[in-house]
Amino acid sequence: MKRNILVELLTFWKSWHFRPPVNLIAKMKSCLPWKSTGVFATARRQDTTMYAVSADSKGLDTVVGLLADVVLHPRLTDEEIEMARMAIQFELEDLNMRPDPEPLLTEMIHEAAYRENTVGLHRFCPTENIVKIDREMLHSYLQNYYTPERMVLAGVGVEHDDLVECARKHLVGIRPAWGSQTAVDVDRSVAQYTGGIVKLERDMSNVSPGPAPFPELTHIMIGLESCSFLEGDFIPFAVLNMMMGGGGSFSAGGPGKGMFTRLYLNVLNRHHWMYNATAYHHSYEDTGLLCIHASADPRQVREMVEIITKEFISMAGTVDVVELERAKTQLMSMLMMNLESRPVIFEDVGRQVLATRSRKLPHELCALIRDVKPEDVRRVSSKMLRGKPAVAALGNLADLPSYEHIQAALSSRDGRLPRTYRLFR
Repeated sequence: MKRNILVELLTFWKSWHFRPPVNLIAKMKSCLPWKSTGVFATARRQDTTMYAVSADSKGLDTVVGLLADVVLHPRLTDEEIEMARMAIQFELEDLNMRPDPEPLLTEMIHEAAYRENTVGLHRFCPTENIVKIDREMLHSYLQNYYTPERMVLAGVGVEHDDLVECARKHLVGIRPAWGSQTAVDVDRSVAQYTGGIVKLERDMSNVSPGPAPFPELTHIMIGLESCSFLEGDFIPFAVLNMMMGGGGSFSAGGPGKGMFTRLYLNVLNRHHWMYNATAYHHSYEDTGLLCIHASADPRQVREMVEIITKEFISMAGTVDVVELERAKTQLMSMLMMNLESRPVIFEDVGRQVLATRSRKLPHELCALIRDVKPEDVRRVSSKMLRGKPAVAALGNLADLPSYEHIQAALSSRDGRLPRTYRLFR
């Protein structure tokens, strides 16, 4: 996590191997009967990097060979590294200009929750660090982290024995471009939840100019530590997150879009001035974070924060059987719908095997979801509320309550902020 910019550079260019790009396209076309190029992409998460290819199963040997080239034999020329630097510079500038603050707020809430460690380290590279990345540093990163015990080769729609044979041919005993030295500088830190607050004062009045400009909003995200995806409480937390739900102040659709979740019923339907109230659950191998993102006019920040803290407190209260069954049904429906897509199945297989060395099948997960009871939700919520909060705030923060007041509200019975008195108005 200390060198996330390296991963950004590594995953940006899809032609990093010894063969020229034209040969890559020709090889991909040979894998498809209709002579299309297919799909060759990379994806980066907070804790993993994935290289993926979608092609005809008859071209399995060629596809695995291409993946092996891309992963083990990157070219890393000065020209490609410079182009990647320029692309990342553009992405950082775009991040600060876009009206949707969710990616930046997610970065900030992790920084607040895990101060200066593991998933709390910057995923978006500071601009001044981009120029420091060179070929030698990239090879050092690859040597430490692109090792066999940290890799999983997953396939969907192919025979297992055929995939194993291709892996032996293209991956076993192959000398990578950075040499065969053993890893020497691997960060094996375990996430340490700290709690805290990260604030970014910013003028949000001109993020979306035009004939119908976006209103100036202040964005708040409050989070509490949950659990890792390896723990038994992961499923109850997933149900709790679905039960809270939420979204924007306008959403086309009915119950299937989550319009009967708590953040819609208790927040958006009752407080017309709130533009967003959405629950998120981030889960990793050694920790987790459940948070709520809310946005409103800067003059109503204090009231907005109190509404969110009340919703956190209510998580540990009475859980209606009907809303719980609705949340479980919606979670199972979303799980099964997502697994209709082969790329999603591939990611699911890869991530589960990488983390647990095995994979839970959909019907096993559905059985665990059905077993969640109201007392399970209250139990995990009560445990979560005993921890320190993490707070991220973006925009005009003149009326933002202090961190101590937010912490006091989450420790109270009703979630109310402590009253403040001013001698002068």
